[in-house]
This record gives sequence, C-alpha cells and structure tokens, in this order.
Amino acid sequence: MTQNSWPGAHGGGWGGAPQWGGPPPAPQPGVIPLRPLALGDVITGSFATVRAHWKTLAGVVLAVQAVVLPLMALVVGIAVASVHQHFDPVFDPPFGEDPSAEHVVPLVVAGAVVFVLLMVIGVLGVSVIAALCPAVLREAVMGRPTTFRALWRTSLRRAPAVAGTLFLGGLIAGSPVILVLALWLPLVFSADSEEGRVALAGILPLLVLAAAPLAVWLGIRFGLAPAVVVLEGAGPVTGLRRSAALVRGDWWRICGYTLVAGMLAGAIAYAIQIPFNLIGTFAMMPVLQGMSEHGTPSAGAVAAAVFAVVLLMLGGSAGQVFQIGFSHLASAVLYVDQRMRREGLAEAILADLAAPASAAPPTAATDPAAAPHHRPAGDGES
Repeated sequence: MTQNSWPGAHGGGWGGAPQWGGPPPAPQPGVIPLRPLALGDVITGSFATVRAHWKTLAGVVLAVQAVVLPLMALVVGIAVASVHQHFDPVFDPPFGEDPSAEHVVPLVVAGAVVFVLLMVIGVLGVSVIAALCPAVLREAVMGRPTTFRALWRTSLRRAPAVAGTLFLGGLIAGSPVILVLALWLPLVFSADSEEGRVALAGILPLLVLAAAPLAVWLGIRFGLAPAVVVLEGAGPVTGLRRSAALVRGDWWRICGYTLVAGMLAGAIAYAIQIPFNLIGTFAMMPVLQGMSEHGTPSAGAVAAAVFAVVLLMLGGSAGQVFQIGFSHLASAVLYVDQRMRREGLAEAILADLAAPASAAPPTAATDPAAAPHHRPAGDGES
C-alpha cells in the first residue's frame, strides 16, 4: 500500500466519487478525523484527548507522582543521614583551614550516587507518562472509553522499553554536542596559558551552535519512537528504526508541528505555574519580613515558608507534567498521522470498528497497532 492510497485520498470521498459541494468529511469516530492531519488537527486532537480522558490521565499521573516523589525523598534522606557528620567540617571548617579529603570525598561520592539515582527514578517516572499518552490516544482515536487499571497496567508494562528508547534516542541526538565537548575539554586542560583557556571558552558556544542542527535533526528523526514502542509493542532499537522510517521524507513538516506543539505546551505549563508562584511568593513575604526585623523566624513564619515551598514545588511539578504529557501526546498523534498517510491505518481502524463485537480478535491486517508497515514508493531521505 503506497502513501495516501487509503480511501478518501487524492480528492475522492469515502463513499467513492466526489459529491456536489466537495467530498464528504472524513469519518471521525474519536478525537481526530481519519485522514492526513493538518497542524490544527494535531493540536485540537491532543487537547480533545486530554479533555475526554482527563480523569484517567490525572489518575495515572498522580499515581506516578505518589510513587516517584516519596522514593526521591527517601533516597535524599538516606544520603543525608549517611554523610551528615561531614557537613560541618566541609561547609564550616575552622578558621584558616581547608576541608580535608576524608570529609570532602564522602560528600562528593554521596552527591554523585544521589544524582544518578534521582535521574534513574525521574526517567522511569517520565517513561510511565510517555507510555501513558500513546495508550490513551489509541482508545481516543477509536472513540472507546478507558479505565485507570488498563492504562496503569499498559504504562507500567511498556515503561522500561520507553525508558530505553528515551535514553538511546537522547544519547544519539545529543551525540554531536557530546562529541564537541569530548574534543573541547582536552584542549582546555592542555592549554599552556590562561589566555588560551579563555579563547577556547569563547569558541565553545560557537561549536555547540554548529552541532545543534544535527542534534535537532536526529531528535526529530527519532521523536516518534516512544509511540512506536507502546502502540506496536516494539523494543527500543526497533522503535528508533521505525521512527526514522516514518519520519523519512516528512522531516520538515513533523519538525514544524513538533516545534509548535512544544511551544504551546511550554506556554500552558508556564501559565499553570503562575498562580502557584504568586501565592507562594506572597506567603514568603511574612517570612522575609520577620527575619529582617527579628533575625530568627517564628514558628508561624516557618510554617508559611514550608507552605510556600510546597506550593512552588506543586506548581513546578504540575507544569512539567503537563508539558511532558502534552508533547508526547502530540508526538503520538503525529505517529498516527504518518501511518494514515503511508500504511492505510485509517482503513484498519474503520475495519476494526465495523467488525461485530463477537468476531475474532483483529488480525495484523485490521489491528490499528499492527497494520502492515509498507514503505511508500520513491520516499527519499529528508
């Protein structure tokens, strides 16, 4: 099946020949019409998915936060308890003395271990959300209801593969910048003069800027991989390959759509944080005023400070979760769009919906997550 060969393409209607006044609209059993999507369709489809399934989405996200945040707090608490005796010798040493290595090394090691563990926990939490978005969209496109249990189970099951995909994709996309740093750092350390180091520091932004276009190209090329991993049950490497195949020939359009969706998600995430930041800032004012007048804060000021910090953390977390979730949702919509353009996914969805409820489970020819992966003829690299 070649690109745009599914019903309704090339100006024809879904029922055959075009009618007076133009072809009839494409079927839309769910949040997006079953035809090649424009930018407005991608954005409205993403918002429609959030609006239609916000309870289930919020439930899974809150469950993830309820696991991730206490786990992070536990890691930090254990680390602080294990090295607290080294804090004073390092941060408040006797006058005229430098901290000794026996106190500095444990803090550095503990900090490195905490950083790695927090990164792993954070990536796994993001991976569950990244796996959740395509799973929700699959049901939303077909106009079917969702349940918390089913989505939670799917998200957890596919989270390790999504985490591997995000790690490999990020590593490959960031490889140009990593290569620049790998070449730049030895030059800095081997420079004989301070002027040479300053000159090398000045050219670093230019080198990173030169490597950025290749990093962006690779990031867009592998941007559909999480949706592939969830909706096709693929592994990380297969997901990256499938994403590259789906993006091939349409890089500029997908880049533009992804950029607009990302900017919109960032703007809304910032708007979500504004009320939390405002209330938190006003709550901090009595604390600052009390410290300036009395030197030590009162119990009420401490409570206000804790309240303000919690609000700021909640606002930042809510904004970040929305930004991550909406971006992955838009990416999943683009994945569906590419498969409708190239692999007849619209026909597969309609056939699946038209099948009687008592019929056998859909085969590879009709299952939307397993439609044939045909490559359009003459499709060149972007």
